[in-house]
Parts: sequence; C-alpha cells; structure tokens
Amino acid sequence: MHDRYAALEKGFTAPIRDVLWGHIYLTPALEALTKSAPFMRLHRIFQLGPTHCVYPGATHTRAAHSVGVYHLARRLLRNFLEQGADVWVSPEGIRSFLCAALLHDLGHFPYAHSLKELPLEDHEALTGIRLLREPLKSLIGASGADPYLTAAIINTALPGGEEKELRFYRKLLSGALDPDKLDYLNRDARYCGVPYGAQDVDFILSRLRPHPERGVDIDSRGIPSVESVLFSKYLMYKTVYWHASVRSATAMIKKAILQGLEQGLIPQEKLYDLDDQGLFALLAGLGDPFFALGEKVRDGRLYMVAAEFPYDAACHQELLHITSRSQYEETLAVDFSEAFGVRIQPEEVIIDIPEQITFETGLYVRDEGCYFEQSSGIFKAETVNAFIKSLQVIRIFVDPAYMTGYGSNEYAALLYEILHTKRKWV
Repeated sequence: MHDRYAALEKGFTAPIRDVLWGHIYLTPALEALTKSAPFMRLHRIFQLGPTHCVYPGATHTRAAHSVGVYHLARRLLRNFLEQGADVWVSPEGIRSFLCAALLHDLGHFPYAHSLKELPLEDHEALTGIRLLREPLKSLIGASGADPYLTAAIINTALPGGEEKELRFYRKLLSGALDPDKLDYLNRDARYCGVPYGAQDVDFILSRLRPHPERGVDIDSRGIPSVESVLFSKYLMYKTVYWHASVRSATAMIKKAILQGLEQGLIPQEKLYDLDDQGLFALLAGLGDPFFALGEKVRDGRLYMVAAEFPYDAACHQELLHITSRSQYEETLAVDFSEAFGVRIQPEEVIIDIPEQITFETGLYVRDEGCYFEQSSGIFKAETVNAFIKSLQVIRIFVDPAYMTGYGSNEYAALLYEILHTKRKWV
C-alpha cells in the first residue's frame, strides 16, 4: 500500500500554475516530459481551433488541457487508492497512467478537429507511436512509468487489453466522467465565457467508486453529476463546438487539406507534426484556389450559411463520406451558378455534415444495481438520441460574395428549388 501512495505523492515538487485548477504539481521527471519538443508543440495548437473567431477568449492550448487532465487523473487515483484500488494497481502502473493522462493528446492534429474526418491515422495511434520513440520513451521510463503500458492506455488498438490493470486505466481515461471530459468542459467554458460547461468536479470525484472491471462506478447521489455532464456536453456542442461559424472554418480547412491529399501535394506524414501556424504556412505555399481557403480562415473571412436542414439518414446517407460530398459540392456549384447567374467555383461551396458523436452513459449505479440508462435518472436512451438528432444539422456554406441576396424570398426559393427538386435533400 505504501509504495502505491508513494507513486502518487513522493517527489511532486515542480509546480505549474493553471488558470483553472491553481497549482498543479509534477515530479521533475514529469516536468521534463512537458519540456520535450513533442509536448511543446501542443502549446502551439489551440484547443478549440477556429472557435476564437466567435469566442475571442478561446485561445487556450492543447498543452494547458493536457496538464489539467493529468491533474484530475492524479486526484482521481488518489481517491481510488483510499477506496480499495490499491489491490489491483501497481506503482509502475500508477506512474504510467499519469504519463498517459499528461501525454494523451500528443498525436493530436493541428487546428482542433478539422482533420479528424480525413483519411489519416487516428491521433491516439499517432500518440502511441510517439511515446515509443526517443526522447519520450526514455523520459517516460525515467519517471517510473512503463512506456509500453503508457502507450497502450491511450491507444486501445495496442495489445494487452486482457490485462486487468491496463483495462482499468483505459476505462478511467475514457468514459462518462473521465478526467479528459471534466477538464475540457470546464476549461472550454471558462475561456469561451459561457456557463454551460462548468462542473462540480470536487463533488463528482467524491461520488466515483473504483471497480477492477468496469473502471468507474457511481452511487445514486452521483446521477445528477452524470446528467449535468451530458447536458453540458450537449450545450457546448450546440453553442460552441458546432457553432455555424466554427463549422464553416473547420469545413474550409478540411476541404483544402482533402484537395491537397487527393492531388498528392500534401503527404499524410507531413501533417502529423504540424502546429496551427505550420498548417496555414503549408497551405499558403501550395498556390491553388482551394488552398486560399486556409488564408481566408486565418483572416476570419469565413463562408456563410446558404442553407441548413436536419440530417435524415434516409435522404443524406450519400453525404456521409467526405469524398462523396466533394463531388456533390462540384454539382451544387454548377446548380448555383445557373440559378444565380454568376460563375461559382467548386471551392466556393461546401457541404458540412457533423461527424458521429456519442454521449457516454455506461456507468454502473451501485446502490440501484443497474447501469445509468436504467437508473432513476431522467436521461434515458431516447433523451440521448434526441440530443444527437438535434445536433445533426447539415449546412451548405458559400463564399459571402454570392450571398448579397440571402434572406430574400426569391433567393430562398431558388435554394429550396435546387435542394428539394434537384437533390431531394430537403
């Protein structure tokens, strides 16, 4: 028992001052990880990408978020050791989990989730690869952690999932009330200046219970905390993450990168080590009208919403794949050109459809003997499905130069005719 506590408490003498959680303490070895070049790159990636175009305060970084996740992971483990988790965790495993929390976003793409839908490696897989390369491999080992276990906690595709301690840490790092979610909801809300994401972290941590197989359980007093996280996540997506202007900027960057990949002008590997400014510099150097989209986003000249309508699987299945959308964008550019009497280029029309989103509800409620969706809480499967349906809005963005008539009955009628009669999307 003593050696488990020592792994969490001994030698944590290096402070970091965080705007959200106050003083966060690391060991000198963990601090060395935050000074490594791969981690320093995270200081140059905005946590929310283009969201600062709408919420100017949203300039916090992946690095700040990563330190916050580490802090909450340490607090969580400290609570769990006092509740019996010391039976199935080891000192090396504890340090490996702390490293995994600190480094979980190391392979993240630049510019938030703009690149997530593109044919690229998952950022978790990229993180796992980087952790097993130098200098990180040796730095992780120097912290008392196992680099291979650290990588496997983050990248669940790596072998070892049959091991009890690894399964436990994986469930801690990704779940309904995980340190990642508790940090980003609170941090994003703070920097955007909105109240929706704020969570009572002290109370939440007090209601979580360790389980060797399920990872985390709650009791019925914790049900409101899960409900708060679910509703906060919904509101943050509705008002911040998937705000129309944020979706526009994200879609513009995604369209430019896809064009570069398809033309062979951007090798996949070239994207993996970029930061936000490096991404803009890459696009600026390619000299194609499509790549001017990056400059427009950088300068805040975003495309406007020409039409929006709810996603319907029966009508819009063909739009789910990004390559198919590119083909329809070319067709819409021709349709719009004919309808409006001006020449609209393919790069000036974008179809945006939100990616799949989940609301994790898999927590077990101990004193009610059931999982969350069957518990006494009000958030049933149909409620969560209603959240998802409400967020799935398809938007068609057009260069604002062609939007002078937007809002007029005549203009709206032309758009409806194209989308309803020709495309049968609305």
